[in-house]
Amino acid sequence: MAKQKRTPPDRPGAAGRQLASYRSKRDFSITSEPGGLKGTGSRLSRTLPFVIQKHAASRLHYDFRLGWKGVLKSWAVTKGPSYYPGDKRLAVQVEDHPMDYKDFEGTIPKGQYGGGTVMVWDRGTWEPRGDVDRGLQEGHLKFELHGTKLKGGWALVRMRGPTGGDHKSNWLLIKEHDKFERSRESPAITEEAGLSVITKRSMEQIAGREGRGPDSAPSRSAAHTQTTASRFTAVVTKPNQNRSTPGKLRVSLDRAPKEVFPGFIVPQLAQPAREAPEGPGWVHELKLDGYRIQIHVQSDKRTRQSGHGRQVKLLTRKNLDWSRRMPEIASAAAQLPVDDAIIDGEAVAFNEKGIASFADLQAAFQEGKQRDLTYVAFDLLHLDGRNLRGLPFLERKKMLAGLLRSLGKNSVLRFSDHLQARGGKIFAEACRLGAEGIVSKLASASYTSGRASSWLKVKCIQEQELVIGGFTPRSNDSRGIGALLLGYYDEGKLRYAGRSGTGFSQRMQTVLRERLDPLLRKKAAFADPPRQALRDVRWVDPVLVAQIAFSNWTRDNLVRQAAFKGLREDKPAREVAREIAVAPTAPSPPPAARRRNENTSRSKRGLDGASMTAFAITHPEKVLDETTGMTKLDLAAYYTAVAAHMLRYIADRPLSIVRCPEGSSKPCFFQKHVGSGVPESVKTIPVPNRKGGGIENYLTVDSADGLVGLAQMGALEIHSWGSKRDSLDMPDRIVIDLDPDTSISWETLAASAQEVRNYLQDIGLEGFLKSTGGKGLHVVVPIRAEHEWPVIKQFSHAVVQRIEEGKPETYVTKMTKAVRRNRIFLDYLRNDREATAIAPFSPRARAGAPVAIPLDWAELKADAMPVFRVVDFPTWKKRLKRDRWAAMRTLRQRVSSGMLRAMGVPT
Repeated sequence: MAKQKRTPPDRPGAAGRQLASYRSKRDFSITSEPGGLKGTGSRLSRTLPFVIQKHAASRLHYDFRLGWKGVLKSWAVTKGPSYYPGDKRLAVQVEDHPMDYKDFEGTIPKGQYGGGTVMVWDRGTWEPRGDVDRGLQEGHLKFELHGTKLKGGWALVRMRGPTGGDHKSNWLLIKEHDKFERSRESPAITEEAGLSVITKRSMEQIAGREGRGPDSAPSRSAAHTQTTASRFTAVVTKPNQNRSTPGKLRVSLDRAPKEVFPGFIVPQLAQPAREAPEGPGWVHELKLDGYRIQIHVQSDKRTRQSGHGRQVKLLTRKNLDWSRRMPEIASAAAQLPVDDAIIDGEAVAFNEKGIASFADLQAAFQEGKQRDLTYVAFDLLHLDGRNLRGLPFLERKKMLAGLLRSLGKNSVLRFSDHLQARGGKIFAEACRLGAEGIVSKLASASYTSGRASSWLKVKCIQEQELVIGGFTPRSNDSRGIGALLLGYYDEGKLRYAGRSGTGFSQRMQTVLRERLDPLLRKKAAFADPPRQALRDVRWVDPVLVAQIAFSNWTRDNLVRQAAFKGLREDKPAREVAREIAVAPTAPSPPPAARRRNENTSRSKRGLDGASMTAFAITHPEKVLDETTGMTKLDLAAYYTAVAAHMLRYIADRPLSIVRCPEGSSKPCFFQKHVGSGVPESVKTIPVPNRKGGGIENYLTVDSADGLVGLAQMGALEIHSWGSKRDSLDMPDRIVIDLDPDTSISWETLAASAQEVRNYLQDIGLEGFLKSTGGKGLHVVVPIRAEHEWPVIKQFSHAVVQRIEEGKPETYVTKMTKAVRRNRIFLDYLRNDREATAIAPFSPRARAGAPVAIPLDWAELKADAMPVFRVVDFPTWKKRLKRDRWAAMRTLRQRVSSGMLRAMGVPT
């Protein structure tokens, strides 16, 4: 190892001048970060410090800092260091920091530069190999680290780009080959050692200011938590004997972040699905027909040791306290051996066959027999000061099993068992036994408030809540109910959904009249009641919610063979909407059009063609997608529904379309020029031929009628240019297409899209995300139209090459299929004159007619690629209420001459 030369001391104030940029970005009257006003250590020490700080700012990253000449030379490493030499981690050089910053751990206030939580993840000393100043100047610095977590030889290598001053420059942090290196398959050091090196705290604990100081003694509650955990260790860490369980689960409260008791947690809800998922990562529980209840147990701090002073609440899904309505369950919860806990489950009444019965549940409340109720617990959200919601579902459930086992077999608090096998087989058996259905849950998923795709419910029979908007009296004039008139809310209006005239016991008829008579009104609350529904009806205020079982939905959107099961008191009427089942995974081909279910009627899909009056759709019944039965009229209605949103991004641009006049399963063809038979509503843009051959008239649309015209042509795909009519040779957007090999997982693709965005942000550009309706993603960058196509093409090529250089094992920029195996192709070729990209909201000419859709960056955290289809439009049309690309239309960013020079593009 080369011996480090002692260099002359810096001139007085040199380090201070280096910190000018650092200080100018911070208000030290607000932030507690070091001001760097103390001695900066002008003399070179025999030992050089280094520190790595985990920093949760606008995005999580690791700040890598090397002490040199009185300051910390600093780089932001997006994914953190890796012991695998093949991982070349992007490290963006930032401003120098004061030397005393190496001890800073805490929270930078929001609104301040770098606002967020900072952890001292690792620290120690470093030894340079060679001349440090020359290495920093020439962009190649080698050194050894002697830290708690990082050891051995490392290198920082600068990528091509600007240097000097305060300008950011991109480097790569690379582990060198030595005895400390690890293989690609080894666990990441950032995940393996996640706590602070000085205080042993997690990021959550630092954000909550818990246990400050490396020698903080554990509190009484922490000690009690450890005791609680030990009581269940034998149960929850016992290896599962079921071979389908994905590995041995190690459960420890120490893994969960601390939190104060959170109070009511908005429950996670299951998404309706057409079929049960079959993958090995799913577990399946019986669907329970009861009331969703959240148990809260809190102990009085003054009496914890005595086991008294315990407070128990039973909260409905809308945070109503039903503790007094179910005293037996509350009493059992009070016996749990915990300080505090939050349990999620269902209060049910089992019938003589052992099946949860909603009718029996209603009877128990009406007849004062709540002691016959059982609480079935299926999730554990909080335990003794720890937030468990971020742990995998199966891990939370194992802890719950151990907790409930302490109550004994005869407790009214029971554990919800599950099976791990093929979902379809379990669903069939559940239906055979007379159960309502099953709920399938992703074993690895965290708890997410609201409706989420990691929980799916599949019902043996159709059943849902509906609002009571009126009733008819019995024909014999007795004070009872002949039938209930039912509805659901859609876009703020109460839609009529039919009648239910069965399922009432004599007592229930009396109860219903007692509840309905005070709600009488003169006019119907329904927005569109059919004429036949107006006879002998007594209208009521729509505030009561009924649980209704039925056979199916008719073409007129009415429930068929509807039977009343009971009143629901745990859900407001305004929240009742029609439930529409979706596919549990990427869509698989459903039955052909001739087997389409009655409940896929055009009006329910939101594909109502009544407003399309510009011209007649010829052969409206023509099926364009056999797997879903989507017709030409369905396509036209869909284009009408999304027109205002789609036209924002394609109007005044030349278009290319994929026409499938006989459907997507038959030959399709590409068209970009106007020809015979094109409807008048489809307009043209004159485009000079770049080879000097005159003018070519390209297709374009600027209205909903124009989109309907494309539907008339059987256009299943719409692709647009990256430039507009008034500046055809100067693009106003850049498209980077992430095209993954079939072996690439969604998790890898999602992380890669985020990496592309991060790189763009690092060079000063913001990108927007879009699914392509296929297996890939687009990152779209709006820019000022001030450079011609060749310049932007070279620039985008240079961008993807830099990203590829940073991670060549993941990315490739060559089209050759042989080199794209197990990689993501970063396609820049859409950034050229006459090249196009799939338009937002455009369908694709493939089975299922999936749709390309603008996405939030947060949607990359989903468990699978978000899938949207034309026929499922009603389930996702609410997305149209918020434009995820709204900022794109006001963003005035430009590809500057400095950016072009940094990328080696001639200007």
